[in-house]
Amino acid sequence: MIELQNVTKRFGAQPAVEELSLTVPPGEIFGLLGHNGAGKSTVIGMLLGQVWPTRGEVRVGGFDVLGQRQLALQKVGAIFESPVFYDYLSGWRNLEILGTYTAPTSAGRIREVIDWVGLTGRERSKVRTYSHGMRSRLALAQALLPNPNLLILDEPSDGLDPEGIHEMRQMILRLHRELGLTILLSSHLLNEVEQLCTRIAVLQQGRKVFEGTVADVKSGGGRVMLRTPDFAAAAALLREHGLITATAEGRFITLAGGRSTADVARTLVAAGIAVEGLWQSEQTVEDFYLNLVKPAPGKPAGH
Repeated sequence: MIELQNVTKRFGAQPAVEELSLTVPPGEIFGLLGHNGAGKSTVIGMLLGQVWPTRGEVRVGGFDVLGQRQLALQKVGAIFESPVFYDYLSGWRNLEILGTYTAPTSAGRIREVIDWVGLTGRERSKVRTYSHGMRSRLALAQALLPNPNLLILDEPSDGLDPEGIHEMRQMILRLHRELGLTILLSSHLLNEVEQLCTRIAVLQQGRKVFEGTVADVKSGGGRVMLRTPDFAAAAALLREHGLITATAEGRFITLAGGRSTADVARTLVAAGIAVEGLWQSEQTVEDFYLNLVKPAPGKPAGH
C-alpha cells in the first residue's frame, strides 16, 4: 500500500529525511515514531503529495505520488497537522464543503461517516459548539469521506482527555477490523501505538533507526531478568559457558541462540550461585523507544 525507496528530502542544505526505505502492506496498522523534527511530518507530507522528495520514489496504492498524484491519492484519507473547519457552519455543512475538494460527495456518504464517528445528533450544530473530542471525530469523518483504502493519521488523539483517547483508539480499531483499512499512524502516545500497531518504524534525525514488529519489541529481544546476590559473578560464569551474549543494568541477560532459562538456572545452581528470580523480560514500546533514541553521554538530545 505504501512504498518508499531511498527517499531523501532536503530543505536547502538541511536534510529532513535521508535514504528512507519503508513498506507498509495492505491491511496493516503501522506506527511511525520519532521526536519532533525527526522527519515524520515530512514523510507524511511526501505521501500526500504536499512535499516533493529531493530524490527517491514514493508510491501509494501502486502509483507514483509525483507522476500520478490523483490516482495515488484517490483512495487515501488523512488527518494531517491541525484540521481547520468553518466554525460558524455546522459539522454537516463542513463535510459537504470539504468533500467537494476531491470529488462530489453524496448526502448518503456524509450520513454514513457521521454515524461511523459517533456524531449523529450533533451534525447540524455549529462547529464552534463542538468539544475538542467532537472536532477530532469530525476530522476523522472528513478523512473517511473518499471511502479510503489507506488512512493516514497524524496525532489523531492529540489534546484528548483519557476518555477521548480511548474512544479514538476504539474507532481506529473498528475501522481497521470492519473496513479492512490500511492505517499509518504517527503519534507521541506510545502506549496507544503499542495497543494499535502491528509494526513500527522509528525515525531519528531523518534516518530510520528501527523497523520491526511490536511483538518483537515487547519480547525484549530475548532479554531475561536475573535476580541473584552476585550478578557480576553469575554473568561471568554464564558467559564462560556460552549461555549469554550480553548483560544490561546489572539485572538483564541476553540468552545465546538455542539457550533457555532452564540452562541458566541449572548452571548457576550447579556452581553454588543462588537464583532468586529468573524470568523473561517484557518491555513496553515506550521503554524501547526511549532507550533507542537516548542521546549518547554528554551529547544533547536531537544531535
